[in-house]
Amino acid sequence: MNKQQALDAGETVGEEALEMIPGLPEEVAEKCLLHLPFLYHRLFRTVSSNWNRFLSDALAKPRLFPAAMGVRAASVTFSLPFLFAFAFDPVSRRLQCQALDPFSGRWLLLPPVPGGAAAGSFAVVGLPRRGEIYVIGGVEEGGDKEVRSVAVYSAARNGWEQAAAMRTPRGYMAAGEVGGRVVVAGEDGEAEVFDPEQGQWAPAAARRGAAVARYDAAAAGGKLYVTEGWTWPFERAPRGAVYDAAADAWTEMARGMREGWTGSSAVAGGRMYIVAEYGEWRVKRYHEARDEWRLVTGGGVPPEVRRPHVVAGEAGELAGGRRRIYVVGAGLDVAVGTVHGGEEEVVDWEVVKGPAEFAGLAPCNAQVLYA
Repeated sequence: MNKQQALDAGETVGEEALEMIPGLPEEVAEKCLLHLPFLYHRLFRTVSSNWNRFLSDALAKPRLFPAAMGVRAASVTFSLPFLFAFAFDPVSRRLQCQALDPFSGRWLLLPPVPGGAAAGSFAVVGLPRRGEIYVIGGVEEGGDKEVRSVAVYSAARNGWEQAAAMRTPRGYMAAGEVGGRVVVAGEDGEAEVFDPEQGQWAPAAARRGAAVARYDAAAAGGKLYVTEGWTWPFERAPRGAVYDAAADAWTEMARGMREGWTGSSAVAGGRMYIVAEYGEWRVKRYHEARDEWRLVTGGGVPPEVRRPHVVAGEAGELAGGRRRIYVVGAGLDVAVGTVHGGEEEVVDWEVVKGPAEFAGLAPCNAQVLYA
């Protein structure tokens, strides 16, 4: 075996271990490789068997880096945010999922989503730090039969697999990630929790009282918030409920939260926002101490991003404490909002136009993964 062959095989030459990236310390080189976008993993694996072996190992277990490198004891392998948009073709009614590379602006069509549930009847939950998306339950297209099935997409493998089915068939449910687990709650108040580490569902506390029809849901601070929203003709105030995972208990949603929740929600940097469904599609943030929603200045969603809208947020904060939300509109045009400031916040918008071939697509869900 010559030196080049040894390099490709990840072997040692003499007494020296071959470097992952020549000229860089191993820890820095590994960090660089962990930031490779998942879109290009197949290409990068062909560079050398050393890179191939490292990427395979990184998918199987997290890497820990010294605090001096600015990286905490990471439980993530890849850390670039990608926007995953689920959309229906209005003619074929076929569901597809596209992933947006935020750096190149390139969209990638993902493998077909398993199942055939009707638009809007299933729940979609992303586990950003695991690089996974769960498509849960729903109602069969063209019928009224609810299903138990659960499919999980892994960005690391760029593929779908069947996960453990729910204990109960469900459609039109509220769902979200709470403490690294998936919580689903039906309109009847029954709920269950999926542990991705164990691959199992377990019952959760049932919500008591009148049914809460699903309008929107958000997960933040170890809790799942479910609201039925305002409905015409506004004869009564909306209902809302909050599931506390630590206590395994439901409480009534605070009045200011439920009465001001007038749009689609996104949680970004631990803060809860909504994009209002009326007027200029302004952004509002919820302030728990005051129990009120306050307008974020800087203008609403740019008008060229047409409805219907679906909204998603990045889990972590950007440099300088900024937060980022995404509003996906018809044709998969995307308004990227960067929110900055403390109590008084401002949002700056940038629009990423969808390709011409997406013109007829209608979005139904969006998730942000670190992939």
